[in-house]
Amino acid sequence: MILISVGTESRAFDRLMQWVELLLEREFFPVDEEIIVHCGQGGILSSNVVIHPTVSYEKLRELIHNARLVITHCSRDIASLLETESVVYILVPRSPELGECEGSEQVNLAATLVEDGVPIAWSPGDLVRFIASPHRPSDFIPFDRSPASSRT
Repeated sequence: MILISVGTESRAFDRLMQWVELLLEREFFPVDEEIIVHCGQGGILSSNVVIHPTVSYEKLRELIHNARLVITHCSRDIASLLETESVVYILVPRSPELGECEGSEQVNLAATLVEDGVPIAWSPGDLVRFIASPHRPSDFIPFDRSPASSRT
Protein backbone atom coordinates (compact mmCIF):
# COMPACT_ATOMS: atom_id res chain seq x y z
CA MET A 1 0.00 0.00 0.00
CA ILE A 2 1.15 3.52 -0.81
CA LEU A 3 0.06 6.33 1.49
CA ILE A 4 0.00 9.92 0.30
CA SER A 5 -0.71 12.52 2.97
CA VAL A 6 -0.82 16.30 2.85
CA GLY A 7 -0.96 16.78 6.62
CA THR A 8 -3.36 18.89 8.64
CA GLU A 9 -2.51 22.31 7.19
CA SER A 10 -5.71 24.24 6.50
CA ARG A 11 -4.50 25.12 3.00
CA ALA A 12 -4.71 22.75 0.07
CA PHE A 13 -1.55 21.07 -1.24
CA ASP A 14 -2.76 20.87 -4.84
CA ARG A 15 0.77 20.80 -6.26
CA LEU A 16 1.44 17.40 -4.67
CA MET A 17 -2.01 16.18 -5.69
CA GLN A 18 -1.32 17.25 -9.30
CA TRP A 19 2.02 15.40 -9.29
CA VAL A 20 0.32 12.25 -7.99
CA GLU A 21 -2.51 12.57 -10.51
CA LEU A 22 0.04 12.82 -13.32
CA LEU A 23 1.72 9.63 -12.10
CA LEU A 24 -1.65 7.88 -11.83
CA GLU A 25 -2.58 8.92 -15.38
CA ARG A 26 0.71 7.56 -16.69
CA GLU A 27 0.18 4.32 -14.72
CA PHE A 28 3.46 4.81 -12.88
CA PHE A 29 2.19 3.08 -9.73
CA PRO A 30 1.64 -0.70 -9.74
CA VAL A 31 -1.94 -1.32 -10.93
CA ASP A 32 -2.68 -3.84 -8.21
CA GLU A 33 -1.34 -1.74 -5.32
CA GLU A 34 -3.76 0.13 -3.09
CA ILE A 35 -3.15 3.87 -2.93
CA ILE A 36 -4.61 5.76 0.01
CA VAL A 37 -4.66 9.55 -0.08
CA HIS A 38 -5.18 11.81 2.90
CA CYS A 39 -6.01 14.89 0.81
CA GLY A 40 -7.00 17.49 3.41
CA GLN A 41 -8.48 20.57 1.77
CA GLY A 42 -7.44 19.41 -1.71
CA GLY A 43 -8.69 16.39 -3.50
CA ILE A 44 -8.03 16.64 -7.21
CA LEU A 45 -7.42 12.96 -7.76
CA SER A 46 -8.88 10.28 -9.96
CA SER A 47 -11.11 7.54 -8.71
CA ASN A 48 -8.20 5.06 -8.76
CA VAL A 49 -7.38 5.83 -5.13
CA VAL A 50 -9.00 5.62 -1.71
CA ILE A 51 -9.50 9.21 -0.54
CA HIS A 52 -9.70 10.35 3.09
CA PRO A 53 -10.18 14.13 3.51
CA THR A 54 -9.26 13.77 7.19
CA VAL A 55 -7.76 11.05 9.36
CA SER A 56 -7.16 10.84 13.09
CA TYR A 57 -3.60 10.67 14.38
CA GLU A 58 -4.15 7.04 15.38
CA LYS A 59 -5.43 6.16 11.90
CA LEU A 60 -2.51 7.98 10.29
CA ARG A 61 -0.05 5.97 12.41
CA GLU A 62 -1.83 2.76 11.39
CA LEU A 63 -1.71 3.69 7.71
CA ILE A 64 1.97 4.62 7.93
CA HIS A 65 2.76 1.38 9.74
CA ASN A 66 1.08 -0.67 6.99
CA ALA A 67 2.45 1.31 4.04
CA ARG A 68 5.18 0.17 1.69
CA LEU A 69 5.84 3.80 0.81
CA VAL A 70 4.70 7.12 2.26
CA ILE A 71 4.69 10.36 0.28
CA THR A 72 3.94 13.33 2.49
CA HIS A 73 4.56 16.95 3.38
CA CYS A 74 7.73 17.97 5.23
CA SER A 75 6.93 18.89 8.81
CA ARG A 76 8.98 18.03 11.89
CA ASP A 77 6.10 16.03 13.33
CA ILE A 78 5.61 13.79 10.32
CA ALA A 79 9.37 13.31 9.79
CA SER A 80 9.75 12.17 13.41
CA LEU A 81 6.76 9.85 13.11
CA LEU A 82 8.11 8.32 9.92
CA GLU A 83 11.42 7.61 11.61
CA THR A 84 9.77 5.88 14.57
CA GLU A 85 7.76 3.71 12.17
CA SER A 86 10.85 2.80 10.11
CA VAL A 87 9.02 3.22 6.81
CA VAL A 88 10.31 4.17 3.36
CA TYR A 89 9.15 7.70 2.60
CA ILE A 90 9.48 10.76 0.40
CA LEU A 91 8.95 14.26 1.78
CA VAL A 92 7.56 17.10 -0.34
CA PRO A 93 7.86 20.52 1.30
CA ARG A 94 4.93 22.91 1.14
CA SER A 95 5.88 26.31 -0.29
CA PRO A 96 4.79 29.64 1.20
CA GLU A 97 5.43 31.28 -2.20
CA LEU A 98 2.75 29.04 -3.71
CA GLY A 99 0.32 29.73 -0.86
CA GLU A 100 0.57 26.16 0.47
CA CYS A 101 1.54 27.25 3.99
CA GLU A 102 2.15 30.34 6.10
CA GLY A 103 5.90 30.23 6.75
CA SER A 104 8.99 28.66 5.25
CA GLU A 105 9.55 26.01 7.95
CA GLN A 106 8.96 23.07 5.62
CA VAL A 107 11.30 24.39 2.93
CA ASN A 108 13.98 25.12 5.54
CA LEU A 109 13.60 21.70 7.15
CA ALA A 110 13.75 19.99 3.75
CA ALA A 111 16.96 21.84 2.88
CA THR A 112 18.49 20.51 6.09
CA LEU A 113 17.18 16.96 5.78
CA VAL A 114 18.33 16.55 2.19
CA GLU A 115 21.91 16.86 3.50
CA ASP A 116 21.26 13.71 5.57
CA GLY A 117 20.10 11.75 2.53
CA VAL A 118 16.40 12.09 3.25
CA PRO A 119 14.45 11.83 -0.03
CA ILE A 120 13.05 15.31 -0.67
CA ALA A 121 11.00 15.83 -3.83
CA TRP A 122 11.35 19.39 -5.08
CA SER A 123 9.83 18.51 -8.46
CA PRO A 124 7.76 15.80 -10.15
CA GLY A 125 11.01 14.39 -11.54
CA ASP A 126 12.40 13.96 -8.03
CA LEU A 127 9.21 12.21 -7.00
CA VAL A 128 9.46 9.80 -9.95
CA ARG A 129 13.13 9.08 -9.20
CA PHE A 130 12.51 8.32 -5.52
CA ILE A 131 9.43 6.19 -6.22
CA ALA A 132 11.34 4.20 -8.85
CA SER A 133 14.16 3.52 -6.40
CA PRO A 134 12.73 3.82 -2.89
CA HIS A 135 15.15 3.80 0.00
CA ARG A 136 15.13 4.68 3.63
CA PRO A 137 17.99 6.79 4.98
CA SER A 138 19.90 4.32 7.15
CA ASP A 139 21.73 6.77 9.38
CA PHE A 140 19.21 9.59 9.61
CA ILE A 141 18.97 11.00 13.12
CA PRO A 142 16.07 13.45 13.17
CA PHE A 143 16.89 17.03 14.05
CA ASP A 144 20.26 16.37 15.71
CA ARG A 145 21.77 19.73 14.93
CA SER A 146 23.67 20.45 18.14
CA PRO A 147 27.24 21.82 17.75
CA ALA A 148 28.51 18.88 19.84
CA SER A 149 27.24 16.44 17.25
CA SER A 150 29.99 14.20 15.90
CA ARG A 151 28.32 13.66 12.55
CA THR A 152 30.40 13.95 9.43
